[in-house]
Amino acid sequence: MPSGARSFWMIVTSPGNYERTKALRFSQQGMKKRHLRKAERMAPGDGMCWYVTGHQTFAAIATLTSPFFESAKPIWVSDGAPDIYPWRVRIKKQKALAPENGVPAESLVAKLAFVRKWPKASWRLAFQGNVHELPAADYALIARAVASA
Repeated sequence: MPSGARSFWMIVTSPGNYERTKALRFSQQGMKKRHLRKAERMAPGDGMCWYVTGHQTFAAIATLTSPFFESAKPIWVSDGAPDIYPWRVRIKKQKALAPENGVPAESLVAKLAFVRKWPKASWRLAFQGNVHELPAADYALIARAVASA
């Protein structure tokens, strides 16, 4: 985990969109239009991790290398309402795994503070939406697990 990180972000993504980020060599990540306020708070040095739906795994960690910027270039696709993921940040990968070999989220949920808002049987609700800010301790736990996988 970078020593200068200030905030920590989780991208919840489909396997297909994870592959799109991977094809970019984890050089940038886009966020849906409704997440402008979160994108505005992102800064170089922040940490980012990926939760891949379907596999229910944490599959990558990276460090932001730029503030957010806007782009209309189509890269990611949205299930449901069309979205071009206009808010983007440049990133530097620390480690990325194939989603099927990622860290099972279920193995960490009991230790993750941000999941405690939901009943234990409904922990998967914590992983809905596109972008979430994580407590530093949660990000550190996820980052250690991905780094050692």
